[in-house]
Amino acid sequence: MLLKSPTARRLSALAGACLLSVALPALPIVAKEKTKAKPAAETSEVDVSYAVSIPTIDAVDSNVDDATLTAVLSGEVAENAEALAGLTATSITVPEIKITVTGDQTGEESFTATITLNDLVLEDVVDGVAGGVSLSGIDMVSDDGDFTFGTLSASEFDIGGVLGIYGLVDASAQTDLQTIYTDFEAEGGTLSADDLDCTFGPVAGAEFKARPLQTSFFELVSIAERLEEDPENVAPADVGSLMRMYADLLTAFQTSEITFGGISCDGVDDQDENISFSIAGMTMDAMSPGIYPGISMDGLDISVEDDGTMSLQNVTIKPTDLTGVIATLESAPDDVDNAWFEANMRGLIPAFEGLSFAGFNIDVADEETEGARIQADVGAFDLTLGSYLNGIPTTAEMSADNIQAQLPEDSADETLTQLRALGLTEIDAGFRVAAAWDEAASTIEIQEVSVTGADLATVKLVGTLANTTADLFALDDDAALIAAMGVAVKSLDLTVVDAGLADIVLAAVAADQGGDVATLRPIYADLAKGTMISLLAGVADAAKLGDAVGAFIAGTAKTLEIGLDAKEEPGLGMVDFMEAETNPTSILNKVNISAVAK
Repeated sequence: MLLKSPTARRLSALAGACLLSVALPALPIVAKEKTKAKPAAETSEVDVSYAVSIPTIDAVDSNVDDATLTAVLSGEVAENAEALAGLTATSITVPEIKITVTGDQTGEESFTATITLNDLVLEDVVDGVAGGVSLSGIDMVSDDGDFTFGTLSASEFDIGGVLGIYGLVDASAQTDLQTIYTDFEAEGGTLSADDLDCTFGPVAGAEFKARPLQTSFFELVSIAERLEEDPENVAPADVGSLMRMYADLLTAFQTSEITFGGISCDGVDDQDENISFSIAGMTMDAMSPGIYPGISMDGLDISVEDDGTMSLQNVTIKPTDLTGVIATLESAPDDVDNAWFEANMRGLIPAFEGLSFAGFNIDVADEETEGARIQADVGAFDLTLGSYLNGIPTTAEMSADNIQAQLPEDSADETLTQLRALGLTEIDAGFRVAAAWDEAASTIEIQEVSVTGADLATVKLVGTLANTTADLFALDDDAALIAAMGVAVKSLDLTVVDAGLADIVLAAVAADQGGDVATLRPIYADLAKGTMISLLAGVADAAKLGDAVGAFIAGTAKTLEIGLDAKEEPGLGMVDFMEAETNPTSILNKVNISAVAK
């Protein structure tokens, strides 16, 4: 029988979920061994047929007979949902469930796959809840390769709870999350194909909870089918229904932490080059209603013969708060059109907390330059976002450390060429950008904007932006634009720390001019001092600023700090900067400037 209907496919998968948490791709079949195929007249799509074979079932003290259990395992879940939800038995053992899948399409190669579920056992089943459920293994043999999975097991498996989630039995009295299973463990397995061999590690999770969906599962499938049939002409009513269904799904499940023991693969790519890919392990944090969990992956390694390698010690995707998205989805009208999306787009932005990674290394061939390689390391990177307002994070931080790379000899990039001219062949750099909005004070604190080069220099800027009201994040574009035009610069503080860059630059200049650094330093220091005093003529403390800059260039000080504070509240605004475009010195009369060299 052709599996054209997504309803049939999902019900077949649900059969396995009810008794195993493993999808059984089968159709409603009532005998112990039957095969159904698609009518021959329909040849425009793939003909897929399934045969399910269940030789024996050993049910001890079961209130459901073998024929019904066989029908359920073969796919007739909806027809026998009530009996399944009330299942009671000392044990039920199914030594083998074999599913044979065949497919054919005119002008294409046919395919065959056989999936064997070994030793399905349910123990201590009382009123639809199994004290334990296990499989000794899963084997799949297909034209493209073989797959083997080891033992799977779980405790407190609530079969009726699963049926209730999808509306196959009446669960209207239940509104809270309830345990569906505990102590899930899977040993792992192997995959073998013509050009690929993989080993999978174990999977474990302490608990999974869920509640019945507020919308009928069949209604959800029906809408999905209509969208699939005509995606260009979606009924506004269907979009509205899907919005509310999605909001329901986002709050219907809860899990404990889930761990995965990793994967390792070796194979051959399209160019017949050996490749290897491995992940040491993964962890998904506990998931709760409205919160998508953080996911952490350790030990990623990729290697391609004659091409290069890439590795990553860890990458972490931080949690995402979906409560704002859920509220927006729940507020959707019966009919949702483009105008609604445009008005509510910001409300559909999830509060993503960011990501981080550590220990990144890449060494690959440069496809644009023959014989050259791209080699780089990043010690750590972090992006942290928070305190969202109307879809915009009001606190943000991004940083990276130990960005190490070789500088190419024949680069077309002007900056890289200049660094090479200074004698640098590699860099070890870092940066940090951090800012936070203070609603009460209507300010944005620029906590840090910095760039650091090991053994070169550090440049750091901090400051305060004033008059940053909540309208800056308003949903109304005009209100946000007006608020942005009213933002003012209240203060800026610049810190420069010389860790060797000045020596390198002066050495290059001295070599170019045929002099020496010791002679040039005081000359350039006096020149810089005089220039600053001249530019700031009439400004208070101009001499102090000139002295500080001169001392920094002379090398008697390694740190230079320059501060600018607006004389009037709220600070320097758009009008001030527009005036400075034609009269740059106009800014000098509106700020207090301080400078310290140390």
